[in-house]
Amino acid sequence: MLIHLNRPNRYVSPLVVHFFRTGSGNEPVRLWLKDLEAADRKAIGEEIKVVQIGWPLGMPVVRKLERDLWEIRVHLPLRIARVFFTVAGNALVLLHGFIKKSHGTPQDDLELARERLRQLKNG
Repeated sequence: MLIHLNRPNRYVSPLVVHFFRTGSGNEPVRLWLKDLEAADRKAIGEEIKVVQIGWPLGMPVVRKLERDLWEIRVHLPLRIARVFFTVAGNALVLLHGFIKKSHGTPQDDLELARERLRQLKNG
């Protein structure tokens, strides 16, 4: 499928979404999403699709955290969700998702995403 980006002669294929998989075969972001309420899961899924189709994007939907690591910013009715991801070739790889409990990016969540990114890069 090719998507027209309202630019002359500018067509791109959407990114393919992948869930990071642990060595034991778990997909932490998929499991996290399944535990959320349906309305929250739908809102997060819609923002992931926006990134999938419109990459590259910036604020307010996507914020670059550091080299090869971005966050999808999702404002839910009563809270805020974040999904950390990387882009590898034509793949959008979802590394970690969480509900924000404070202002700023929690260091534990950021370090977990970094570790998953390292694992992904090291095969």
